[in-house]
Amino acid sequence: MIRAAVLPAVGAPLEITGIELPEPGPGQVRIRLAAAGVCHSDLSLSNGTMRVPVPAVLGHEGAGTVVSVGEGVTHVAPGDGVVLNWAPSCGTCHPCSLGEVWLCVNALNGAANVHARAADGRELHPGLNVAAFAEETVVAANCVLPVPDGVPLADAALLGCAVLTGWGAVHHASRVREGETVAVFGVGGVGLATLQAARIAGASTIVAVDVSPEKEELARAAGATEYVVASETTAREIRKLTGGHGVDVAVECVGRAVTIRTAWESTRRGGRATVVGIGGKDQQVSFNALEIFHWGRTLAGCVYGNSDPAADLPVIAAHIRDGRFDLGALVTERITLDGIPGAFDAMLAGKGGRALVVF
Repeated sequence: MIRAAVLPAVGAPLEITGIELPEPGPGQVRIRLAAAGVCHSDLSLSNGTMRVPVPAVLGHEGAGTVVSVGEGVTHVAPGDGVVLNWAPSCGTCHPCSLGEVWLCVNALNGAANVHARAADGRELHPGLNVAAFAEETVVAANCVLPVPDGVPLADAALLGCAVLTGWGAVHHASRVREGETVAVFGVGGVGLATLQAARIAGASTIVAVDVSPEKEELARAAGATEYVVASETTAREIRKLTGGHGVDVAVECVGRAVTIRTAWESTRRGGRATVVGIGGKDQQVSFNALEIFHWGRTLAGCVYGNSDPAADLPVIAAHIRDGRFDLGALVTERITLDGIPGAFDAMLAGKGGRALVVF
């Protein structure tokens, strides 16, 4: 038996309880978790914004040490440090054939599998393939990548979602160029990673936007040159900070209709707005045909940073080793498994950056 955070049903409180985890079968890897990040996507799974089979062991941003491997696994071995990849690409579907591995149609097929059993015999699913809110997990071999050299194992958990998403939002989806101006909406774990990525990309003015005045210090430490407390005048304030034009790029990390609309309005004529945040179906964003024509702006979605983890992790790791990207700066709280429900409450209240479960 190991301890894990189980979502018994959509909308139900998490249960921190014992589960029975099988040994790895062919093509599988068993991992002892070192750490797991508490991401807003976990909250979206728990409240039904994103649908997965339940009951489920949540957690998708993690890193740990390989305990054992099943038949046919050769790229990792017991004792290796690994990062979990919750959205592994199949390599054969249409998006994968186009090189758009982040849009793989089969990436989440594993969420329907039976992952473990609760003490009462209930079959449990892996929330987003990897079930990282547990002392140990068993995953498909394509869900693990070796931890890059020079990256601390616990902090490496953040590479599995927040960092790849924020990095990719800047370098892939938005393609921020040196000297451009950027606004980042939402200073949580992903937002903080996005701010650091914008700084590394050479952005000139970097505006952080959040509902909480208390996050200004965090944002500036990550690279923000300006800080705006979100209000009805946010777009106007951003235009004032950029010579009346608006930013070249806005990255929305919240997933709310009003924030998406504001991010779009905050960009200059011909600017780019990238939506990273995952919102519900009730979050409807409206535009009229004339303004779309007149402003010439681009509004685009961004899945997992439009990243290829195998290609991007070595690049990000080089910035970490050289001191340009600070993983620790994303973490505002280190907790145990029992602290996850409280971390959910903090996210709902808009407090802090990334909470990291340390085992």
